[in-house]
Parts: sequence; C-alpha cells; structure tokens
Amino acid sequence: MKKANNFVSDIHVEDYAAQYEGLQATAEAMIFLGGRKTQSLNGEWNYAVDQYDTCIRQQWFLEKSIDQNGFTFPLDYSFEEWPVMELPTCWNVKDPMYYLYEGSMIFTRTFPWGKKEGEEVYLRIGAANYLVRVFVNGKYLGMHRGGSTPAFFKLTEVLEAKNRILLQADSTRRPEQVPTENTDWFNYGGIYRDIELICVPKVHVKDFRIGLVPDGTYQHIDAEVKLSEAVCGTAILEIPELGVRMDLPIEQGTGRVTLEGNPALWTPEHPKLYDVKLSFEGDEVSDRIGFREISVHGREILLNGKPLFLRGISCHEESVPNGKAVSPKEQEETIRIAKELGCNFMRLAHYPHHENMAKLADEMGLLLWEEIPVYWAIRFDREKTYQDAENQLRELITRDQNRASVIIWSVGNENMDTDERLHFMKSLADKAHEMDATRLVSAACLVDGAKNAIADRLAEYLDIIGINEYYGWYAPDFSKLPEMLNNSSPKKPVIITEFGADALAGLHGTADEKGTEECQKDVYEKQVKVLGSTEYVKGMTPWILFDFRCPRRTSYKQKYYNRKGLLSEDKTYRKPAFYVLQAFYESLRSQDHPEDEIVTKRGNFQST
Repeated sequence: MKKANNFVSDIHVEDYAAQYEGLQATAEAMIFLGGRKTQSLNGEWNYAVDQYDTCIRQQWFLEKSIDQNGFTFPLDYSFEEWPVMELPTCWNVKDPMYYLYEGSMIFTRTFPWGKKEGEEVYLRIGAANYLVRVFVNGKYLGMHRGGSTPAFFKLTEVLEAKNRILLQADSTRRPEQVPTENTDWFNYGGIYRDIELICVPKVHVKDFRIGLVPDGTYQHIDAEVKLSEAVCGTAILEIPELGVRMDLPIEQGTGRVTLEGNPALWTPEHPKLYDVKLSFEGDEVSDRIGFREISVHGREILLNGKPLFLRGISCHEESVPNGKAVSPKEQEETIRIAKELGCNFMRLAHYPHHENMAKLADEMGLLLWEEIPVYWAIRFDREKTYQDAENQLRELITRDQNRASVIIWSVGNENMDTDERLHFMKSLADKAHEMDATRLVSAACLVDGAKNAIADRLAEYLDIIGINEYYGWYAPDFSKLPEMLNNSSPKKPVIITEFGADALAGLHGTADEKGTEECQKDVYEKQVKVLGSTEYVKGMTPWILFDFRCPRRTSYKQKYYNRKGLLSEDKTYRKPAFYVLQAFYESLRSQDHPEDEIVTKRGNFQST
C-alpha cells in the first residue's frame, strides 16, 4: 500500500503502542535483593499528564528537536520546566485535579553514575499501576504489566556519567488486563513503591530460597540457589545461630542442599527468626528466616503438626493520605490493629501488597494469605490474559517465598464456575503447587446459589477452600447460612474468606436498618455463632478491617466508600462489630491451652 506524502506517524498510526510490546519484564528478570545495597531514585521527579500518550507516539525520550533535513521543530514537552512530584506516590491523592484521573503520566529525572568494571546495574520499580514503560538515555528498556508486583530492567549498557530516565505509568483499566476494568476498589494510579538501582557482580545470586523441608520432622532445612550465569563452583551457606557454615555446590548455575538444623519453629505466638547468609565468589546476600511447616490433613490445617484455627481479617492496601502508597508506619499500624482484634491471620486482598507487609508479619507474628487479582469477570478465554495472571503469580511467589508468615497463595476471588474459568484457575493452582510445595493454595470461591452449597469445581484443585458468603446482607435470609453449611460436606478445610455488612461510622438505628452500626453488629453476632460451631470451618477473614474507597458505592451512606470495615477509613474509630469479633476470637484462644485444644472448644461463644 502506498504511503501518503503527508503521512505523520504519531498522528496517523492507530496501533502506536505495538512497537513497545516486545520487551516485557517478567518473573525471569527478578533478582534476589536480601542484604544488597541499593541506590534510591525516590524523591523529586518532573511530571506531566499525558492523556493522549503523546510521549510514546512522538518518542519524547529521544529528545530530538531537529529532523533529518536539519529542520528545527517545536517540542511538546519541556522536562526541566515540568512541575515536581515526590515518588513513590499515587497521583490521585497529591492534587485534587488528579483525584479521578486514569491514564498515562510521564515522570522524568536525571541522575549521575560512575561505572565500575565488571559491575551489572539493574533498575527495580516496586510497583506501578497498571503498566510502566522505561526509557534511559534515549533507549527503550522495556515494559511491565501488573500493578502490584516488582519490575526489573537491566541498565548496564546504557548508563553514562549523567543519565536521563523517563517512566510512563499508565493506570488505564482494560478488559483484557488482570484485574479487569470492573473491580470493587479504587484504581489508584502512579509509581507507588520504591524506585532503586541495584549493583551486582556479573555473576551474582539471582534467586535464593530457604525453608523447612515439609517432611514432618521439623529438623531439615532446604536451601536452593540460582545464579545469573551457568557456572560451576561453591557457595557458602551460613546460619550462625544454628552453627551452620557449609558448602553449597553449584553446577551450571544452580545448587541445592538439605541440612539438619533442628531450628526453633516459627509461630505467631513465638515468631523466631534466624539470620541467614549466602555468598558466592564476589556476591553476598542475606535474609531473616522463620522455619515452620504448614499442611492440611483431612479437614484440619496444621502448623508445625498442630491443628490451627485461622482467626483472620481481610484487608486492602490503602490509607486516606497516601492511597496505595502506604508508609512503613501505616503498614505496621495495620498489623498492630489486626493483632489487637485477636487475629493470628490476615488475608491481603485482592492483589499483592507491599513486600514489607510480609516482613513485618514475620517479625510481629501474623500468618498471611497472599492473592493475585484474578477478580470477578476476567477474560478467562484469552491466552494473553492468562499469561498476565501467571506472571503476577510467579513474581509474587518469587518475591515472598522466604517469608514464614505467608502460608497460602490465592489464585483469585469470586469468579463464576465456567469451563473457561476452571481451566484458567486450575492452571494457576498447578503453577503455584509446581513453584512452591511448602505452602497451601486456595481461592475465594462463591456459594453455588442453586444448590445453596459449597460446590465450586475448582475446590478439587485447592488445598483449602475459600468461601465468600454474605448471609444477612446481600442474602437477607440468614437461615440460609446454616442450611448451606449443612448441605455441604467438603473433604478439605474451609475458610470463610468473606462475610460482613456495611456500617457508616456513627450511623445508628435498628438491627434491621441497612448501613447502621447495629445492623453490622447483628450480622457479626449471627455469623460467628453459626460458623464457630461448624466443624469443617477452620478459619475466617471477614470483610473487612477498615473502610476503603470504591467508585461503585454512591449512596448517601457509602459516599464512594465500601463501608464494611470494622474501622472507619482513617482507622481511628472502631465500630461495635469490631468488639464482637474480638470477643469471639478471644473465646478461641487461651494462654493456658495449646492451639489444638482450643479448636475443640468452638461453638461456646456467647455475644455480650
């Protein structure tokens, strides 16, 4: 086809983004960070809203003002004169003008660099919603999909003494993405976790996994290392407190060893951690590791061989001042409130939260359910959508595989039981089992409405069945809950992953008035009484710890928030239902009895 003489590429090409699709950062690009020194690129970045994607259409990153004929043309950008935004951040909370903005925003800055012989340099972006494209010194380095997992890009070959980096963050909701365009939470845009440079030797530790061998002896430790190059040699593994300093043979870039360490076991009550170090030639990494074994036997969940009831709560990653860019202080506050509630368990919904949450949970003693956003009506029939979901799962597992607190990988939430969805999510469950045999795999499933029973076909491929049920709220006839539980006979343990009711803080009325504190309290009292006497229910994570933003919720009681929180959105006010659940959880635990005896006492709770 003959090209028109007046053709202008950035105006007339519809599929302008296609040229940027080839280079995608995936789980394979990740590098183990434990113990490494990094150089932060957090701080002031010049930025501009780029609603029409003009940056990648016109290739601003090339910084060209003269064409091939020597003609100087006007530019549509001026990097140094743009306003400044502090990264990491969610732009929606930084300026009222951007509160509801979805789309592309460009961030740029310069930084100096002194090259060292034999050094490799990588850029790590902790999270950018939903996709990010990276340009350094006029070169396109690639893109990353998935708004909650980290992205790694190699910079070594493009670095100069002074460098310009340009990032395009795009929060556009698209039907083929994971999550899809319709969710029940606010779509925060931005680069909202740390941006940093990592310097490593050419041959470096790319991945390091260590944990207790799940053999029931609680004595054997398994360590596995993967290097960046297929070389041979010997790594040194050290666990000083256990008196371990041993060789770990490396063949073709990988090595594995099992040793007898007899560690003190990690539990929420006694979250014992050990300092671990691994070195190979010029590279060294470290981590703080808890050793524990999680398993399922029949309808029981076992932690270190003892039956466990998961006293949990669900939680979104959000704060009023910072959106999803929650601070370390806010992260610690969330875990502290969960422990005040009486929790030994938390469901981090509906996407991977900041990796520091798992590290804090290791230190503070809290078990975790971690989830990828295969949420509602994902395009289950599209291979690209599956690859997106699987990559986010692989990145999550690779990131948090050493965290003792993480006991469950969840492959999704609230999907219809169709053939396409069954194949999609079974494949994800298989991948999770393949990557990690030391943890359990679950998903938050729906009740079969026609049968009023737990009958999701996906349950066959899960270790634990998660069930979302809203009897007393969306399903107003509460008598259907005991009926549903009696209709079901699962062969595996069940966690009630969601139940609850809206309550606007300070709104009072009768228990029959939706949206009042009394209504929410009444639903919790009924729920815990029934669930606490159901033998195969081995845990719960009611919905949800605190109120969170949601554009779907527009009534005068909701005010663009999901009001099912036990706390107000600013986390300062505890609604009466908080104390109902706290009292129930207190009835399940006792300092005078081990966990396996406490489980047998369920069903005796009386609300006060």
